[in-house]
Amino acid sequence: MKIDLPPESRIFVAGHAGLVGSAVVRRLERAGFSNIQTATRHQLDLRDQSEVNHWFKANRPEYVFLVAGTVGGILANSTRSAEFIYDNLMIHGTVVDASHRYQVRKLLYLGSSCIYPRQATQPITEDQLLTGPLEPTNEWYAIAKIAGIKLCQAYRRQYGCDFVSAMPTNLYGPGDNFDLTSGHVLPALMRKFHDARESGATAVEIWGTGSPMREFLHVDDLADACLFLMERYSHDSHINVGTGVDLSIRELAEKVRDLVYPNAELAFDSSKPDGTPRKVLDVTRLKDLGWQPSIGLDDGLASTYEWFVDQHRQAGHLRGVELATSS
Repeated sequence: MKIDLPPESRIFVAGHAGLVGSAVVRRLERAGFSNIQTATRHQLDLRDQSEVNHWFKANRPEYVFLVAGTVGGILANSTRSAEFIYDNLMIHGTVVDASHRYQVRKLLYLGSSCIYPRQATQPITEDQLLTGPLEPTNEWYAIAKIAGIKLCQAYRRQYGCDFVSAMPTNLYGPGDNFDLTSGHVLPALMRKFHDARESGATAVEIWGTGSPMREFLHVDDLADACLFLMERYSHDSHINVGTGVDLSIRELAEKVRDLVYPNAELAFDSSKPDGTPRKVLDVTRLKDLGWQPSIGLDDGLASTYEWFVDQHRQAGHLRGVELATSS
């Protein structure tokens, strides 16, 4: 059943300064919403239930996009496992509970495709959740995200809350984290090739064998899907969000090289982990609802690199965002 959100609706975007949150804010602004509520990490610690309760009581949001979290690539996950599970568990718990206590009309929780088993059948359908072991390199983050799904389900079942969950595939776009120690594969590749071009290096090192298959969705497409689901989706089960199309890390690296530094050679370090062998989502349910992405990978890469270069030029250095609630 479709709901029409009035343009004056109080809409809280939890994690508005991160990759996804900033895209959701852009999408809401483009749709004409005039009462978008945000709070920086310095204004509101989303891990603190008392702070979150106080904020909800004072601001009374009607709709919540819960897209905040501590995020990062394989290196960050493996070296900061306690932060990844604690921060995300607490953020999900406090916001969901406050949304119930202060009668939020609807909440959309955003998870991650890493919730699925390492050896999941491809493409991955929603019903494969909890059917096998997780990928060890990001299990702490995945467990927290799974808990978020179950939290929304529990509040829906016990209290009748209209809380729904969406699971996006790998994301990229303006606002991404290009830091080499905490960024995901696509922005990290873009940064590596950019740095190599600047320094005149002839080769760029890439973790792993290049064989893993991955799917990538532009963050502005995800933001569009989030608003679509807020208005049109109300179900106990989570729903996948992606393109349904994947490519190898080698193919991705070649695309980034051709865009950023065509003269560079690819140097794969097979001593580094590959992660999950293949991960592509089955997005049949979302397509059946009437939504599909509109930004192709080549166009998305070009606009993302343009944003990256512009930020680099303005700031004189590169700034990553590790905690999606940071300012």
